[in-house]
Amino acid sequence: MAEHDPVIDEVWEDFHSVVNMTGQELREWLLTDASGEEAFDSDPARPVSGRKEAIVNLLNKRRTDVTEADVELMREVTEFVRDQLADPRREDPAWRHRLMSVGHDPLSPDSARPDEEADLER
Repeated sequence: MAEHDPVIDEVWEDFHSVVNMTGQELREWLLTDASGEEAFDSDPARPVSGRKEAIVNLLNKRRTDVTEADVELMREVTEFVRDQLADPRREDPAWRHRLMSVGHDPLSPDSARPDEEADLER
């Protein structure tokens, strides 16, 4: 991909504005969630499957290394997170789990609150 493609730059910034977990945090969450345990000391050799693994890998990439598939995934994740935040259900654990499974912890202090989401509505 082009190093300074303005479209990619915008998608990258949008994605990283809604995803507030690191690749490692997301991986640990996915392994904990998959195991059904409250706490799990993650093993880097243990696989995380499919699309969620692609998000983990994407979070560990540099902007200059993204592919067209990564750009599409960033768009999809950004749209999903914004849609979920548009109808916040903080008391619903399934809602939080859906968001966390794509890298956004709505209970994190840096998560936008419903009255602060104007920035998420781009």
